[in-house]
Amino acid sequence: MGRLLQPFRGGALNRGIITVGTREFGPQRVLVIAELGTGHGGDPVKARELCDAAAEAGADCIKFQIVYADEILHPKTGELSLPGGKVRLYDRFKDLETAPSFFRDLKDYVESRGLIFLCTPFGKKSLAELAALNPELVKIASPELNYTALLGEIARRGKATGEGPAGERRRGLPVLLSSGVSRLADIEEALEILGGVPVCLLHCVTAYPAPETDYNLRVLDSLARVFGVPVGLSDHSLDPELVPALGTALGAAVIEKHFCLSRDDPGLDDPIALPPPDFARMVRAVRGAQERTPEETIAAYAEERGEALVEAVLGDGVKRLAPSERANYERTNRSLHALHDIEQGDPIGEGDFAVLRTEKVLRPGLPPRWAAGIAGRRARNFIPAGEGIRFEDV
Repeated sequence: MGRLLQPFRGGALNRGIITVGTREFGPQRVLVIAELGTGHGGDPVKARELCDAAAEAGADCIKFQIVYADEILHPKTGELSLPGGKVRLYDRFKDLETAPSFFRDLKDYVESRGLIFLCTPFGKKSLAELAALNPELVKIASPELNYTALLGEIARRGKATGEGPAGERRRGLPVLLSSGVSRLADIEEALEILGGVPVCLLHCVTAYPAPETDYNLRVLDSLARVFGVPVGLSDHSLDPELVPALGTALGAAVIEKHFCLSRDDPGLDDPIALPPPDFARMVRAVRGAQERTPEETIAAYAEERGEALVEAVLGDGVKRLAPSERANYERTNRSLHALHDIEQGDPIGEGDFAVLRTEKVLRPGLPPRWAAGIAGRRARNFIPAGEGIRFEDV
């Protein structure tokens, strides 16, 4: 068992406290998030049913996504295979758009249950709508970790806001920053942009589902030490217990898992989400890991599941792209894409391109940090609508 206990070198695992409103969460009181995403399909009745089921399963926090298709991808990004046939991914996202009042009502309902309301914005419009709701924290998904303009706007809105009681400095709106399909340099850039905003960095594997053995959970300690922030997990694996419980043992202050009423439901993430009994099982495993020492939790799962499997899940702690997400790098992340055909020699204005996910069939473009450098230049080549804008194109 000696090798299994290698990550515990002291310090970082015990300092990961995040404050949400008046509540504190950390490895001894993990914030458990039920990610409902867009599984409600825009139906307020189903949304409330999901909230009720997640609350009864033990969630502390209910998370949604404010979707506007134009903030996320280009209409030519590719198709999605659904039971009824293929549809454009863009059209599927369009179907998930809702009015601002939808989330205003949901926030009231979630908070009436004593839970925390959480939402992910994907652009400046959805961020402005979310900010108008005065949330206690905000979540940035892994593909937007490199969306520098969005992070800058969050930093502007979320920094410390003056002095509180007894002259104490009030901290800004906390941010949960998911770090799937990213490298250390990407995380460093994002944290520099967010500046003084309180951040909890969520380790994640951007694959659906993600193999448990890709999680490399020792990286939690590495990230906490390198960046000096609380850490947590956004888990896409199918097992209700293994990654969440071991992640708690290794210092996670937050565990996020997709939630559904049934994996047969039509939501985009429902096939990899946990239905209520499995989510409740996960919560019990997380709470149990809180009460035991890390060594006791690891030993228990090594005995139950096998030492080789547990060691594979724990990994070596080196931050790298996981095998299951490697092909998604630069495709899931944001880059600069032409909104329409740009002819050779045409000037490229700010309205001619957008910061979008590449996804299915388009080529990736330059990272979002190059947006200001591209605006005002001329096209060296013909750039088809939807395609990424590269250095050689300007």
